[in-house]
Amino acid sequence: MLFYFFQYLDRVLDVPGTGVFQYITFRSGLAIILSLLISTIFGKVIISYLRKQQIGETVRELGLEGQKEKSGTPTMGGIIIILATLIPVILLAKLDNIYVLLLIVTTIWMGIIGFLDDYIKVFKHDKEGLKGRFKVIGQIGLGLIVGGILYFHPAVTVKKETARPGTVITQSLLTDQGEALNAVKLVGEKSTSTTIPFFKNNEFDYSLLISWLGEGYESYSWLVFIPIVIFIITAVSNGANLTDGIDGLAAGTSAISVLALGIFAFVSGNIIFSNYLNIMYIPNIGELSVFISAFVGALVGFLWYNTYPAQVFMGDTGSLTIGGIIAVLAIAVRKELLIPVLCGVFLVENLSVVMQVFYFKFTKKKYGEGRRIFLMAPLHHHYQKKGVHESKIVTRFWVIAIFLAIFSVVSLKLR
Repeated sequence: MLFYFFQYLDRVLDVPGTGVFQYITFRSGLAIILSLLISTIFGKVIISYLRKQQIGETVRELGLEGQKEKSGTPTMGGIIIILATLIPVILLAKLDNIYVLLLIVTTIWMGIIGFLDDYIKVFKHDKEGLKGRFKVIGQIGLGLIVGGILYFHPAVTVKKETARPGTVITQSLLTDQGEALNAVKLVGEKSTSTTIPFFKNNEFDYSLLISWLGEGYESYSWLVFIPIVIFIITAVSNGANLTDGIDGLAAGTSAISVLALGIFAFVSGNIIFSNYLNIMYIPNIGELSVFISAFVGALVGFLWYNTYPAQVFMGDTGSLTIGGIIAVLAIAVRKELLIPVLCGVFLVENLSVVMQVFYFKFTKKKYGEGRRIFLMAPLHHHYQKKGVHESKIVTRFWVIAIFLAIFSVVSLKLR
């Protein structure tokens, strides 16, 4: 909203200084500051309200140190993250941008699913919360919306750049948008291409998976693309949900991963940097930098109250929303194949649960008693069982997440 107001002041009334709102970098900086203020200042108010309404977490007895003390801690703190993200985005982003609208829908959609889950746990006193099948149906529904829009919407395109013959990359070319446009020939197209990390020829088109259909197979590529989108959204949102087990773990690792996605969004939406890095130029995707900045600010601000000992838990309201946003961001910037690296903490947490369950069932069938690989799953509980303090576990997982994020960003040139 403020973007359009200052655009009017700049273009119609010619008010000096208002043109700065046209710059994505300025609005992104403003968004992260505003989201930090909202999450820290109003977060305290929301936590007090949740505590007053006795909206507390019922912690199951797992035999972990300090667990009993956490019982009754306010939950549904994901509301703080959602509000601190959406308010700056609505104020500062271009609301006619299809990618921004898609992320707003994702935030609200997954927030509702998570809220229903927490509501059932708290007010219906059902520890299982929303039935798993309804969560999956909600995730599939979002996947259909996201996949359908990214495939069919005319504004979602990829422009592949090739330097004109004789072009030499100079400093002026890297800083002058006009010169860059003259030096680069753009070919726009609808595409289901994505990026394969660490390969020189790093583009892969999902439509090739059905090339066996023969001539015209490209017209049916949505049959592959949309199910892939559904799978990614479901997997990442559930991964974030499993990671949210100890104070500050999910919010911290997510903020680190989202920062890396912000770099991808910025360079992919900038004709100069995308050409220099030899990656796909995605028109209008740079506007997501404003959303990402607000989201990172919200996560960091939430950590003010969520680090050990937590004053509030994000609940499924936050964890499912975080996972959904990360998944859609990765798909939008065509970096979803980097998720196993970028979100490696989520992946390991997921795998630890799958391995534990599979091995337990296998050994029970073979030996008559179930055996375990880990002392407890997800993995962070395994280290808690070994006596490692949760603050140390969280910090070390953050360090791993930082390394993975840097490695993911380096993949832009490491081929």
